[in-house]
Amino acid sequence: ASRCASKIVSGESEEESNGVNLMEFSDEILLHILSYVPCTDLVLNVRRTCRKLATLCLDKSLTHTVLLQKDYKVNKDKVKQLMRDIGKEIYQLNMAGCYWLPSSSIDHITRCKNLVKLNLSGCHITSLHLSKTLSTLQQLRSLAIDVNPGFDASQLSSECKATLSRVLELKQTLYTPSYGVVPCCTSLEKLLLYFEILDHSREGFMLSGQLMVGESNVPHYQNLRVFYARLAPGYVNQEVVRLYLAVLSDRTPENLHAFLISAPGSFAETGATKNLLDSMARNVRLDALQLPKAWINGSGLLQHLKFNNPFYFSFSRCTLSGGQLIQRVMNGGKDLKSLTSLNLSGCIHCLAPESLFRKAEDDIDSSILESLVVSCCNLRHLNLSAAHHHSSKNIGNHLCQLLARLKHLLSLALPVCSITDVAANMEKPPMQSNVMPQTLGKKVRIGIQTYSNQKPHSSVFWTLMGSLPFLENLEIIGSSFSSAMPRNEPAIRNSLPPCIRAQSVGDAEVAAIGQVTYLQSLTLAQLPNILTGSGLVSIGLQCQHLRTLSLANLGMMGNVVYMSALMDMLKHCKCLRDLRLEQPYFSAGAQFFQALSHCSSLQRLCIVSRSGTLQSDAVMSFMANCLEVIMCHMFMGESLTVCKNLQQSLVRSFQADRPALNVVIFPLLHEDLTEVIRDVPMRHLDEITLFKSRVAEEPPNLWW
Repeated sequence: ASRCASKIVSGESEEESNGVNLMEFSDEILLHILSYVPCTDLVLNVRRTCRKLATLCLDKSLTHTVLLQKDYKVNKDKVKQLMRDIGKEIYQLNMAGCYWLPSSSIDHITRCKNLVKLNLSGCHITSLHLSKTLSTLQQLRSLAIDVNPGFDASQLSSECKATLSRVLELKQTLYTPSYGVVPCCTSLEKLLLYFEILDHSREGFMLSGQLMVGESNVPHYQNLRVFYARLAPGYVNQEVVRLYLAVLSDRTPENLHAFLISAPGSFAETGATKNLLDSMARNVRLDALQLPKAWINGSGLLQHLKFNNPFYFSFSRCTLSGGQLIQRVMNGGKDLKSLTSLNLSGCIHCLAPESLFRKAEDDIDSSILESLVVSCCNLRHLNLSAAHHHSSKNIGNHLCQLLARLKHLLSLALPVCSITDVAANMEKPPMQSNVMPQTLGKKVRIGIQTYSNQKPHSSVFWTLMGSLPFLENLEIIGSSFSSAMPRNEPAIRNSLPPCIRAQSVGDAEVAAIGQVTYLQSLTLAQLPNILTGSGLVSIGLQCQHLRTLSLANLGMMGNVVYMSALMDMLKHCKCLRDLRLEQPYFSAGAQFFQALSHCSSLQRLCIVSRSGTLQSDAVMSFMANCLEVIMCHMFMGESLTVCKNLQQSLVRSFQADRPALNVVIFPLLHEDLTEVIRDVPMRHLDEITLFKSRVAEEPPNLWW
């Protein structure tokens, strides 16, 4: 449809090729085709081509919802003209992540008098601009904003506060300790909070998470149905979220049906949070639940919480055993057809009867997984990563064979060791190399084997990939993998060796992924037995819808053994938009960038490579040829001078024509890397630069 849309935009017809003129199609078909064209192009360009398109481009189905969040070519002038032409027709406007637009662009939203839903996350907006904008939006019911240092709620006008008092859904990303606009939102039903507060200011001063308790507006949470909080690492984030929770613990909303807190590391339970959970156990029935691991581990909380047709559970990094999972969550195998998303990432004991006296590498209990598959037969998103899930050699009970029953899966995350074909491996003599650690700089191959004598389609993983026709997102991540790209800490210098069971996973398994025809996003990390990367070529040829590709630590660590195959693969990835590569000693030279230039849709590139090298001329040539690329992040082993010179050249050469251009070229192991990272727009940092598992990370359709 997008290709047809481009034909319409250019005014071309199909008569010469197949005798059909697109303008003879019905209005319904043309409207469907036009829905793939960015709204700015429709309103500012396409509708000026002929009378028929002038009418269709202003159809309510195309102007009701305007999405600018990834329209990287939009600029302040286009926003101004768009709001002037169709402002009154817009009911939903998403400008999330438009970090390149000046705050003055927000002023033009005042023309959207009928706006009901507005997303300004990641936009530059001051308290005064926010006040001016919201004062005119009397129909607004859903709002997403950032709260940055300098935010002053006292600058909000009475008209702005009146609008906020009618808002039912609020999403706040906090970069400073604050309640933001929450005290003004007296009718909230959904509250989403993203805490991105750093413990130290740019000047190095320690920040405090203390807020004025009187601003919290205790009664205003009584209509709350959804509470979600996601914390970045840091003590201040924990301090501030406790203040929000203190309000809820004082009086728990009776209509609460989704309670979700995502917190990395240790987040200790307090008396107030314990009171809140006790109150929830008595007074509410939940549809979605996620809690910090310390709040669940060793407690009987799950035994007392009541659920009503749950659709999302996340027990990430909890020590929940399989017995607890079956008895307390699924009520002994109760029918949970309503559950669509389940996150068990880092739950090392979740497929074993008991967590006591069990080693993480012990075989799973297949009966627990079978109960899960039978009870939750409509699962669409399942995350089992960051754990050792080793299947026994019993025929028919392999993890892959059981998961193949989940025919509705859209996204799946598995540890590398879980996809090993145990029966095939049992027939092979043990290799001494299997016990050798994975090292940097030393060309040591771990678990070397070829699969030329083994029929790939006889493996359990091959069968699994052929059994999931609707799969769109797949992650295969080593259970010991940790990214070298830091969040708020120095770059990690040592990585753990791969799991022994994972050491046979390589090219054959990667080739099996080529069966997933509609795959859109693929992550492969710490696959030790990649010898040539030949499976990548199969994926490039067969997965023509692939939009996101992330590869990390494949094969030998001292040499990029799959470079030739990767370059062949990239020549076929016409729809690829995001590429992330993390590999020690990666050489980003002319041949690589020439192959990458075949990815005509590429928008974002991130390379993380300890001791890696880059060729500045090749990068410049690549950026000149690939006009869609707006993000180039490279963290390599080059000197600071080389990195700075290249970054300045890229910005100077391409910023004018690409308003959204974001370039960061910096030595990976430099002590100032964390300071550089804090300036990266959150959209890029969260979606591509930082490595993490994204399957079932949040409930489906949490916000937009």
